[in-house]
Amino acid sequence: MNRPTSTPSYLDPETVSRLSRLDLIARLVVEGFITGLHRSPYHGFSVEFSEHRPYMPGDPLRDLDWKAYAKSDRLYIKQYEEETNLKAYILLDVSGSMNFQSGAALSKFRYATSLAASLSYLMLRQRDAVGLMLFRDIIESYVPPRSVQSHLQVLLKTIERTEPGSDTDMAPAFHDLAERIARRGLVIVLSDLLDDPQEVLRGLRHFRHRGHEVVVFHLLDPREIDLDFEKETRFFDLEDPEQMLTTQPWLVRREYGEMIEDMVQTYRRSCAEARIDYTLVDTSMPFDVALSRYLVQRRKMG
Repeated sequence: MNRPTSTPSYLDPETVSRLSRLDLIARLVVEGFITGLHRSPYHGFSVEFSEHRPYMPGDPLRDLDWKAYAKSDRLYIKQYEEETNLKAYILLDVSGSMNFQSGAALSKFRYATSLAASLSYLMLRQRDAVGLMLFRDIIESYVPPRSVQSHLQVLLKTIERTEPGSDTDMAPAFHDLAERIARRGLVIVLSDLLDDPQEVLRGLRHFRHRGHEVVVFHLLDPREIDLDFEKETRFFDLEDPEQMLTTQPWLVRREYGEMIEDMVQTYRRSCAEARIDYTLVDTSMPFDVALSRYLVQRRKMG
């Protein structure tokens, strides 16, 4: 999508890295995204932020919005908050490995929190209910979904109080939440998925078994994908700092690349088999990539 060079792109992680407030990031990213949708090649998308839906035969005439008809020459039905038909749950990985940052302007955690804030803002503008789960090896925090605009501040404060740390063991947290939520909804996972893929996939399938739609954003730093370090490098395990390895990256780059590719393909193939929407996100990517994937899934759910 072409953007004027004179206008800063708030969809760009480089720009977002210069902002500190999550509420400001969310608003600017979403407004930039909406502007881009109006200008660009997202054919088939329509983002309805109004309180209306098109009139369908059989709808009560008392619910017609005649002012909207006068402006657009189209019939619209007024929608009310109780008609919200989506509950979404954002599952945010706050384990230690999310702190990694090398090839991008934002750490994986900062990218994930910015994306979580933006998705929350976007969903609440659409009058969808959104909740939040922060997880490591257990559920750290859980905020039930609500659809009122003021709920955004509750979500953002919960995120801002959290620092990544400790080991990853996401499957127990997934199983726990899958048993908690009864009504069919949309589950959005933001994680580097650096855990046992088979256990992770079992947790994701549990959501599907309970009737939920699932979107997985697999967040990796560019250097985690290509290991493109030029000098001898010391690697630390962010979940266990005592684990350390010093090596010349070019000696292991091929084998490492095969391991990463195998992991990504395992997730991609298994998610497709389970009808889970999987997207690999390099944390240098503009945020509209992830927001567009959300809109595709939202549209499927009607």
